Amino acid sequence: MVSSGCGRQEGPCVGTLIANNWFKRVPKVELHLHLEGAIPYDALWELVKKYGGDSEVPTLDALLQKFKFKDFPHFIDTWIWKNQFLREYEDFTFLAEAVARDLLEQNIRYVEAFYSPPDFTDRHGLTTQKLTEAIRAGFDSVPEIEINLVADLVRDFGPEKAAVTLAEVAEVKEMGVIGIGIGGSEQDFPPQPFKDVYEQARKFGFHTSAHAGEAAGAESVWGALRSLEVERIGHGTRAEEHPALLDYLAEHQIPIEMCPISNVRTGVVASIKEHPAKRYFDRGLMVTINSDDPKMFDNSMAEEYQLLVEQLGFSRDEIRTLILNGIQASWMIDEQKDQMKATFQNEAAWDDSIG
Repeated sequence: MVSSGCGRQEGPCVGTLIANNWFKRVPKVELHLHLEGAIPYDALWELVKKYGGDSEVPTLDALLQKFKFKDFPHFIDTWIWKNQFLREYEDFTFLAEAVARDLLEQNIRYVEAFYSPPDFTDRHGLTTQKLTEAIRAGFDSVPEIEINLVADLVRDFGPEKAAVTLAEVAEVKEMGVIGIGIGGSEQDFPPQPFKDVYEQARKFGFHTSAHAGEAAGAESVWGALRSLEVERIGHGTRAEEHPALLDYLAEHQIPIEMCPISNVRTGVVASIKEHPAKRYFDRGLMVTINSDDPKMFDNSMAEEYQLLVEQLGFSRDEIRTLILNGIQASWMIDEQKDQMKATFQNEAAWDDSIG
């Protein structure tokens, strides 16, 4: 098991979060969240029971124990296992509403959430279009939070399947689908073969990101930048393996969607103290902080920020900068970004004296 130093897998964090503390109270945004990895435990347990359960997880506690990972490939295997309990459109409406309510409780105001149509269209006979509509119906039940969608084309299925999914997603852009990305087994599927897919995505008017520098090294990030011409990099954890790459990322202010606890959980880094987020931040990179798959990794945005302070030496002012970076790096229009920045900066929750 990966040694994390926090969360369910290794006991409580060094500074256990208390009710209504500063890290919970401050307003937040998130740019790297996988919808299917953010299903609240009680909601996922309802789906498991709906489909007759699984001999490996006879209880809710057993389900929680399932989310312990030896390495990144083991995480991918568990992700695939979990998806067997998402079979009908109503399941996606149900989980989308549950996720939205959970995010709202964390004072997360704006989200760009990945969803992965290719994981379900072949296996369960769902269509990308109706799947997207079902998710949007769930989000619409919680109007207090704005959640836009980013279609994960899932690199494991190859560029031909990605092109088909892209065309299907383009038919339902009005459902709040604003971008595309490629997640999945980065170590086995480099970005270069998806060049034409990304060119077509831009023609459709989509923003672009790609998982890179997580399960593969700096060459994965270079490939995403040079071949796919992405606007943002998902994770980017191993970019520092090539110092010139860090210089490039800093010079061009390409946003990095960093996910520290996720990287520990999957063994990409050995501990939070070894995570490069502070090194990148101090070097001038456009760093944003995100939770990735929070219910699979037993983390929250509040815990991410608290660990950055306690383990990596970020100040609260720097946490504020990271949160504002998230707004700036988002795919909102500039006017909306400016409005949200002003709203966030005027919130009383930033006052250290409150606790």
